[in-house]
Amino acid sequence: MGRTPMIPGLPYDTELPERVGVLVLGSGLAGCAALLAAAEAGQFAVMLEKTSAIGGSTVKSAGLSAFAGTAEQQAQGIADSVELLRKDLLEVGQHRNDERLVDLYCEHQLETYDWLKRHGVQYGEVHAASGQSAPRSHPTDTTAMLVHLLKAAGRLGARLVLDSPAERLVLDGGRVVGVDVRTPDGTQRVLADAVVLATGGFSQNPDLLARFAPQMEHALRAGGDGCEGDGLLMAWQLGAGVVDTPYVKATYGHFHEMHPDEDGTGILAVYKGAIAVNHEGRRFVDESRNYKELGDRALAQPGVTTFQVFDSRVLAASSDEVPIYDFVGRESSGLLVRADTIEELEARLGLPPDSLVTTVDDYNTAIRAASPDPLGRTHLSGSVGEPFPLEQAPYFAHPSGSVVLATYCGLTVDTDLRVLDVFGDPIDRLYAAGEVIGGFHGAGYITGTSIGKAGIFGRLAGTHAAAEESELEW
Repeated sequence: MGRTPMIPGLPYDTELPERVGVLVLGSGLAGCAALLAAAEAGQFAVMLEKTSAIGGSTVKSAGLSAFAGTAEQQAQGIADSVELLRKDLLEVGQHRNDERLVDLYCEHQLETYDWLKRHGVQYGEVHAASGQSAPRSHPTDTTAMLVHLLKAAGRLGARLVLDSPAERLVLDGGRVVGVDVRTPDGTQRVLADAVVLATGGFSQNPDLLARFAPQMEHALRAGGDGCEGDGLLMAWQLGAGVVDTPYVKATYGHFHEMHPDEDGTGILAVYKGAIAVNHEGRRFVDESRNYKELGDRALAQPGVTTFQVFDSRVLAASSDEVPIYDFVGRESSGLLVRADTIEELEARLGLPPDSLVTTVDDYNTAIRAASPDPLGRTHLSGSVGEPFPLEQAPYFAHPSGSVVLATYCGLTVDTDLRVLDVFGDPIDRLYAAGEVIGGFHGAGYITGTSIGKAGIFGRLAGTHAAAEESELEW
């Protein structure tokens, strides 16, 4: 395979520096936000990326950020508040979140949103999604967002070095003083006044998944190519605490097998009105629940693969701006099964005779009669949208599996994003942000809070790291 093309205007460097003020590991949103924040604070900031391309899991995501009280929401007439955001975060997390981190997110979310927009990030139409009491998923082009941040950091003197995997954190006198980096010529040490771990999770490391999440045995694996748990392991070696490993979950809605036209996010037609059925043609879950719960329930079904079944009304809600709602794009790529009747769809899916027909008829009848849904569905997604009958031909089905896109557990941190050891004490001059940290999500996940926390906590981590005492003249 050839080398990934370079993006014009980024502050690339081909040589590792001997010493920097703030060293950032990882080039997803958390790393890019940390790099820019450190540069804005006046430090010589350098980013090391282990692969040959920027982006990590950020560019594999749906690109949705959960913010409350934005101009985009106001323009669409959406009523939301930081209080409602906080309530949702704690309730979806089953109150197993670190409330200090939830409060930190809520306190800094709007200023980070403003900061990102000032640097050129643009958001499209706001959508409702998993766990949200009000629509607050703000879509953006993730690669463009990272490019904006890196260019701004470059103008302040920051640098980016690709193909530079960090192997070990260097400890001296009880504090982190740099990293050892693997190069074609052997190990090279880069000294730093502070290190920010923004290395992502471990969705691409089967050994760590087997250790922490054996329940994911039948799940697909995706996420950033470099997400193998490097930062987690390096900090763990120094005694860092690790939390939330029982809550590693798969994301529902990915195509049931690897496919060249699956962009990694899958679709969530269920949040626009579809129902989810198993190989027996029966519904098995309240489809409005967050897609991590949907993933758990889907993995427990016979045959693991399930089907999102919907009609033309749902298809019409497609949005090519939001990958998880790009139903038309999936149809043109051959990822949907289409039929003129439910009977035909049932046959094409190989479901038992009359199973899907009965399921759809029962679902439609209950909605028309305003009867309680037997699985408890009252909304389309979270607390937003009202279910409607599936009755507008033609009909569609998306064979859906569950995929580990991100791990949402990891290092313990305080509200300055300092990494804490197993006793709760800071590991001096070591910071972390993004998917590599735990504590924030708790037992559940709200759509947009992964990208949201990467931007918010990455910016804060870079700012605090830049405040460490430095002898570097810059």
